Amino acid sequence: MPYVLGLPEAQARALVPISRNQAYVEEKTGAGPGSGWGLLFRLNPDAGDAVERFAVAAPDGVQLMVMGTTVQPATGCLCPENALLAGVAEAVALRRGELILMDTQAGVEHFGRALARGFQHALVVADPTFNGIQVAAHSARLAQGLGIPAVHLAVNRVRDAGERARAESRLAAEGAFPFASVHLLPYDESLRAAEPGVEPLLAPAAADSAFMQALEGLIAALLSPTGTVPPCAS
Repeated sequence: MPYVLGLPEAQARALVPISRNQAYVEEKTGAGPGSGWGLLFRLNPDAGDAVERFAVAAPDGVQLMVMGTTVQPATGCLCPENALLAGVAEAVALRRGELILMDTQAGVEHFGRALARGFQHALVVADPTFNGIQVAAHSARLAQGLGIPAVHLAVNRVRDAGERARAESRLAAEGAFPFASVHLLPYDESLRAAEPGVEPLLAPAAADSAFMQALEGLIAALLSPTGTVPPCAS
């Protein structure tokens, strides 16, 4: 996410995730990271000051905060770091007058821990493979179970009409989940070559590309009021 937002590489690499901020974890939960089992700590820490204290200014008025993820094996879910991350997610979701975007790692862990609760939209991104579509459908049902009103699907890196048809067939086979919108994003070699940056997307010459046209449809769906977006394919 830092690279996508346009932060310089040195600044992006210097960001310290909240889960690794030992002083803040201990301040809010009463226990330090990696303290081990059998320790008493607060399960509902007040993390309402996290944005003001740790957010980094990115271009276009965006504030970026890196929350972090599991850093030690076999620690389980019940640890001070995870309790703090849940508190931060809840505090961020309650902010008014702001557009909040939570970018998560691939998988369903954030649904299992209810970190995504309270959001109005969920965007599930998948590859056009059998396993990718299966995981996407499972993620969508978990998002729905958390009470997220609008669940969108973006099938990424679709190479040709045959792959598009297979993706649509696999979606139908998974039970026709009522996605608020469905978008098939075509493969674009220039994006892979520029990774992790997004400079090719911002170039004027890219505005009419098939990928950008599909992306514009996705953006329009996400910015529409919940419940008014008809199912569509881009």
